[in-house]
Amino acid sequence: MSFSIAVAGKGGSGKTSLASLVIRYLMKKGAGPVLAIDADPNANLGESLGLDIKQTIGSIIASFNDEKINIPPGMTKEAYLDFKLNESVVEAKGLDLVTMGRGEGPDCYCYPNLILRKFVDSLAGNYPYMVMDNEAGMEHLSRRTTQDVDELLIVSDHTVKGVRTVARIIELVDELKLVVKRQSVLINLVPDGLDPMVTEELQRLKIEPTATIPLDEEVAQYDIKLKPLLDLPDSSKAVKAVNNLMTKLIAGKG
Repeated sequence: MSFSIAVAGKGGSGKTSLASLVIRYLMKKGAGPVLAIDADPNANLGESLGLDIKQTIGSIIASFNDEKINIPPGMTKEAYLDFKLNESVVEAKGLDLVTMGRGEGPDCYCYPNLILRKFVDSLAGNYPYMVMDNEAGMEHLSRRTTQDVDELLIVSDHTVKGVRTVARIIELVDELKLVVKRQSVLINLVPDGLDPMVTEELQRLKIEPTATIPLDEEVAQYDIKLKPLLDLPDSSKAVKAVNNLMTKLIAGKG
């Protein structure tokens, strides 16, 4: 049975970078193969991992809606779709990646989201760990992308607005009765300890952060230069913080 980790939070909170560092931890520990899922229509997990994405779930569905599609003789449309979906998996040593991408129109993500969920369900049993990077905000929760999750990492940046978004996500998870076994709140991009206003808001909302992740110039430089975050050195401040977090979470996952 695959242990599933999902990452959620507001835009700009560094979800994709954190998802990449979680994957880095699992790969370094030899816990792979890891199935990475980019469930954000604005897909960039592949770039963060240093993987080249040629097809997404959205682009495959779009091609199926093109009248010019040629299905091989003797093969049903459903079987051919399954074949093409499997072709979309980007394989690397100790890591496979599936990317949702965009739907048919500028705001059409529901159908790719549904196909992604079904496809991921069919794959999950082949991997000890699955890490899903979700889109910003809470829409993915209402569409129930993030369900049947063992560990939900709810990420805030170092702002009061980010903390309030965390509170709304926690409320929505409860309201929708999503199957989430455990939730961990992470305050990311922290410069030199938590600002008193952020601490006050956390206390007001009765939120106890599981971990704070420091602002790390190395992560920013790797992103600017499009270098894979998997290659960050062990001395990186963010790497150290995520490693400490994951060691505790994995130890308590039973």
